[in-house]
Amino acid sequence: MSSLKSPFFLFVLAVLTAAALTALGPEEQSLGANVRIVYLHGAWVLTAEAALGLSAVAGLLGILTHRERLHHWSAALGRTGLFFWVTYLPLSLWAMQANWNGLFLSEPRFRLAVIFAVTGVLLQIGLMLLARPVFTSLFNGLFFVALRIGLSQADYVMHPPPSPIFSSGILSLQLFFIGIIFLTMVAAYFMTRWWLSK
Repeated sequence: MSSLKSPFFLFVLAVLTAAALTALGPEEQSLGANVRIVYLHGAWVLTAEAALGLSAVAGLLGILTHRERLHHWSAALGRTGLFFWVTYLPLSLWAMQANWNGLFLSEPRFRLAVIFAVTGVLLQIGLMLLARPVFTSLFNGLFFVALRIGLSQADYVMHPPPSPIFSSGILSLQLFFIGIIFLTMVAAYFMTRWWLSK
């Protein structure tokens, strides 16, 4: 396979395209150009949640149908989702510093994100060492359910309730944000294909 067609190269290309598009994004009245970091941060965490959710679905289907391929998809999507979840944390810190001139590490949703990042990394390491596809599917599903429950119970302090962009009524802003989400989702797809090739 040509290196230019490899999933990892295409992942990097999609990420760079998303970053370039974000740099050209529309400014906002109160946050100015710094809102662009918020756009990327939002798309990044939505992509993480989507990958983790798909991992849970693939795992459940794999358990129900006994199809090995679905277990592999669950494992790959789980690792991809965790990558985006862990790397969304520095984006969150960057957004805090740029927009509020400080790091609010005790913010409920950020604290929850850190807990699930650490737990997720340890879980994925354990599942890789165990190398039991059914267990991987099962625990990927349980991890996603626990994450959704945690997010539903966490207070909104700095994070406005979802989604301020989609509820803004500004079509150009909404379409721009959808474009960023699309590119980060494409990046997640190529990362998942890379994990599947391992």
